[in-house]
Amino acid sequence: MLYNIGDSLGSHLKKELIFAKMRKRYILPHPEELSGVQLLSMEKPITVAVVDKEKHVIYVGKRSIPFGGPLPKVNEGEKIVRYTSSLCPYCFRLLPAVVIERENKLYIKRQCPEHGEIEEIYFGDAEMFRKFERFNYEGRGPGHIYTAATAPCPYSCGLCSLHKSHTALLNIVATNRCDLSCWYCFYYAERAGYVYEPTIEEIKKMVEAVKKQPGVVVAVQLTGGEPTLREDLIDIVMALREVGVRHIQLNTHGIKFAQLYMEDFAKAIEYAKSLRKAGVNTVYLSFDGVTPETNPKNHWEIPYIFEVFRASSMTSVVFVPTVIRGVNDHELGDIVKLAAYNIDIVRAINFQPVSLVGMMRKQDRAKYRITIPDVIEKLEKQLEGEITKDDWFPVGAAVPIARFLELLDPSKRAEFTTHTVCGAATYVYIKKVNGDVKFIPITRLVDAYGLLEYLDKKYEALRNRPKLLVKFLGMSSIMTILSKFILWENVPDELKKELRSILLDIFIHRNYDALGKFHYRFLFIGMMHFMDEWNYDVERVMRCVIHYALPDGRIIPFCAFNILNDIYRDTPQKTYGVPLEEYIKKHGEKAIQGQKYVRTKELIEKMVKGEPYQRFYKPVMNKLKEFYPKSLV
Repeated sequence: MLYNIGDSLGSHLKKELIFAKMRKRYILPHPEELSGVQLLSMEKPITVAVVDKEKHVIYVGKRSIPFGGPLPKVNEGEKIVRYTSSLCPYCFRLLPAVVIERENKLYIKRQCPEHGEIEEIYFGDAEMFRKFERFNYEGRGPGHIYTAATAPCPYSCGLCSLHKSHTALLNIVATNRCDLSCWYCFYYAERAGYVYEPTIEEIKKMVEAVKKQPGVVVAVQLTGGEPTLREDLIDIVMALREVGVRHIQLNTHGIKFAQLYMEDFAKAIEYAKSLRKAGVNTVYLSFDGVTPETNPKNHWEIPYIFEVFRASSMTSVVFVPTVIRGVNDHELGDIVKLAAYNIDIVRAINFQPVSLVGMMRKQDRAKYRITIPDVIEKLEKQLEGEITKDDWFPVGAAVPIARFLELLDPSKRAEFTTHTVCGAATYVYIKKVNGDVKFIPITRLVDAYGLLEYLDKKYEALRNRPKLLVKFLGMSSIMTILSKFILWENVPDELKKELRSILLDIFIHRNYDALGKFHYRFLFIGMMHFMDEWNYDVERVMRCVIHYALPDGRIIPFCAFNILNDIYRDTPQKTYGVPLEEYIKKHGEKAIQGQKYVRTKELIEKMVKGEPYQRFYKPVMNKLKEFYPKSLV
C-alpha cells in the first residue's frame, strides 16, 4: 500500500496542500520573458510546482518526481522517536520516514517502492538529542509568502506557507567560479557547465526580496564558488550596505589575500582595507586542519592571510572546518587552540560535519560520516575535558533570549527556530596562562538552564500585556538576570566590570555594538550539519533559517538549494548564467582553468620558512615536523 504523503503525514501538510491544475512541466521563465523587478513586486505567491494526486507525481522545475510509499518497518530493539518524511537518494521520491533510536543512536529510515529500504545515521547520541529537544521551538514563519504551497515540502520552495522560520542568514552566490577544485566540494563552474555571476542590480533585488519578511535584521553571506574572483567584489559589498544590509560575511578560502601578500604587502592591505571599509563585517574562512595533510586547501596561506587581516583591521574571522571522519577529526582540538591563540581576530569556529552529497556506498558513507555528537565528543577528549558535552546547546536555545528581547523592542526579530539536530554551540572565555590557553565555557559563568527557563516564563507571562507594562517589567527582569543567573564568583576579575556593561547594553538597548563586544571577549564555537540525500529530513528543511537568494525573487532553504540542486540551484542559475563555452570565448581560455591556483614547491618552501608561518603554527609545530626537513621547521 502506498502511503499518501498529502493525505496522511500530518495535519500541517494536509491543510496546506493546494493541488493546482496539472501541467506537464513548469519551466523557469527566461529573464527577458519575466523581469526580476516584475517578479519581486508580485503580491500573489508564485506557483513553482503542481501535483497529480492520482498518479502520485510532483511536477517541479524540469522534473517529475513520484511521492508516497510504505511506512518503513521498525525492528525489534528499535524505538520510534518521530515520524517525518524524507527522500529516496536514488530517485528523490518523497517518502514517509521514521526516526528511530537503536543503541543510543538515532537513525532515519524510509522504504522506496523501487529502491528498497534506506537507513542512515541521523544523530550520534540519543541522550544528547533528548537534552537538545528541551529547546525545540516552533517558528512563526517568514511573515511573507513567496511561493504557493502547491506541493509537499520540499517541492514548493520558496519560501512557501509551509516554512516555519524566517531568514536569519541570506546566502548570495557571487560566482560559481573557483580557483580550487576540492574533492569534497559539490559546487563550481566546471562541473556546472555554466558561469553564474549575478549583476549588482540582481543582488540588490535579492536583498529587497528578503526584506519583505517583516522585522528581519538582514544579514548576508557572500559565497560561491570563490567570491574574491569577482573584480567588482568591493562594489557588491558597498551596494549591500546601500540597500540596508546590517551584517555582511565574506565566505572565502582567503588565498587571494596571501597571494597579494607575497607579491606586494601594501597591495594586500589596500585590498583588505577596501573590503572592510565597504562593509565586510566578518570573514568566513575555510580552515580544515592544522597540517598540510588535513588542510591542503590553504594550510600554507593562512598565516599570511592573518598578517594581512591584522594590518587592515579585519578583526572578525570565523574558522570554518569541514569535518570528515578519518581525515581531519583528530585535529579538532588543535583548530580550537589555534583560534584561541589568535583571539585578537578570530571570533568564532563553525565546524561543519561533511555533507555526503552524491552517490556513495554505505561502507564509504560509514567511513566518512560524522555527526554533531561525534564532533562534541572528540572535542571534549582532545581538549582534555575543558569543554564537555554538557557545555553545548542546540541553536534553538537562543530563542528564549530572542523572544524576550523582542518583547522590549517588537520592531526587530531574530529567532533561530531551527530543528534540534541542525546545529549546536557554546561560548568559551579564553584565559592565557604562562603562554598556554585555557578554556572557560560560559556554562561555568552563567546558570544557562536557569536563565533560559526564566526568560521562557517571562515571555509567556508578558507577551499579551500592554506595551508600557511589558517594558517596565522587562527592565526589572534584566536586574534579576544580572543578580541571579550570572555566577559572579566564577567570572574572572578582568572580565567582571565589562561583562555587566555588555549585558546591560545587549538587553536594554539591543545594541549591535554590544553584541560585537561580547564576541570580542568570548570565542563562539558552533557547528552546523547540513544534510545530504542519505540523512534528509523534510522537517529540518521546513525549519531552516539559512537561505539562498535567487535572481527570480525566491528564497530557498540551504538543504533544498544544495540537495535538490538541479531544481533550485542549477536550473535558475543556468537561466541567469552564461554557458561555459560562451564565457571562455568572451574572456579567454585562462578565464577558468587559467585562474586555478598553483602552489609550486618553491612557493611552499618560501611560505614555510617565513616568520608568519613559524609564528602562527608554533603551538602545533610538533605535528608539522614530519612534513618538512629539519631545515624548514
